[in-house]
Amino acid sequence: MSARALLLVESNTSGTGRLFVRAAREMGFTPVLVTARPGAYAFLADEDAPEVLVVERTDEDALEPLLRARYGADGIAGITSSSEYFVATAAALAARFGLPGPGAAAVHAARDKSWQRRTMADAGLPTPAFRPAASAPEAIWAAREIGFPVVVKPVSGSGSVGVRACATAAEVGRHAAALLSRAVAAGEPRRVLVEERIDGPEFSVELFSGRVVGITRKHLGDPPCFVEAGHDYPAEVEPDVARALEEAVVRATALLGLGWGPLHWELRMRGAEAVAIEVNPRLAGGFIPELVRHAQGIDLIRQTLRLVVGEAPELAPVRARHASIRFLFAPGDGRLEAADGLGAARAVPGVVDATLYRAPGDLLAVRGDFRDRIGHVIACADSFAGACAAAERGRGAVRVHLGGAARVPQEVG
Repeated sequence: MSARALLLVESNTSGTGRLFVRAAREMGFTPVLVTARPGAYAFLADEDAPEVLVVERTDEDALEPLLRARYGADGIAGITSSSEYFVATAAALAARFGLPGPGAAAVHAARDKSWQRRTMADAGLPTPAFRPAASAPEAIWAAREIGFPVVVKPVSGSGSVGVRACATAAEVGRHAAALLSRAVAAGEPRRVLVEERIDGPEFSVELFSGRVVGITRKHLGDPPCFVEAGHDYPAEVEPDVARALEEAVVRATALLGLGWGPLHWELRMRGAEAVAIEVNPRLAGGFIPELVRHAQGIDLIRQTLRLVVGEAPELAPVRARHASIRFLFAPGDGRLEAADGLGAARAVPGVVDATLYRAPGDLLAVRGDFRDRIGHVIACADSFAGACAAAERGRGAVRVHLGGAARVPQEVG
């Protein structure tokens, strides 16, 4: 008898997408990627690639009858997604099949960052001042009401795509107009969020079914963009800072009705106050689950899949180490010629992984979001400082070279 299918509705195109496939297979299931865009996934060329079910549409109304016809009543072990854009669809499908999953309505609502903010603000939780806007003039008015500088971003999305700090009305108008001109998926709001810029240190808190797993320190690139250049886990913070971060997310998680499964909260400290920036109703990106695995021995991907198929997750740490990741970036637009020094990076004591995502000949464009990252170095050590230093040394060993001038298509986040 063949293994039951574990369905992945679309996937991360980078990061942990392929790790979900690997974990599902190791758990004895048949991973199946349900996708309308198979060309988006480089890992489908891997030897251990999942089965692929190509469909015309990836909404629950279109998928339910197709999946029932293909797998019957008992052929599906679980349904999930590693993609921010499809977690609500996966949740709705799981409910229709009577399978475990988060509340689809709560997940769908939480994908709208303006709804998150309004709900938290109405309950008295610290949030940045904010206004949603449906036009460039409305965004400019909102920015003037809030006070410059502001951050302008889509109300839904991930990976810092389209997120930009704006210091003037003209910058707000240009960026809002560009965002609002983009094509959006069916059901996605055509609005932007204008919010107060908070410049305190940024952290994320990783939760699992309402339980705090740990706190991650985040390293961001230079304004006006917010590209995540690295992470350190678990963060070394004062007890009062840890308490403020944890109390804020536990309270907000209950308020938003997101108590099932993994959550990734992003916050900034404003003095002693933890200010919630946003929550993503899924596992963290940026290889943070890998940092958790290296540092504490908790495989959040496997535990997510255990929950998806109805098994109890195992979240007790088995070790107490530290892990850091530093991302590799191209120095500008152009064609990738080479990335020298990966071997030297891997030889740095404490480095456990040094990987390049792109191949020589690929066209690279600096967009100001996660797509600027072309590789990473991960290090693990017994101390916070040791992990950070090893990751920095590993990153410093790599040199990225671009070839001759090449015209790279530009686009808004």
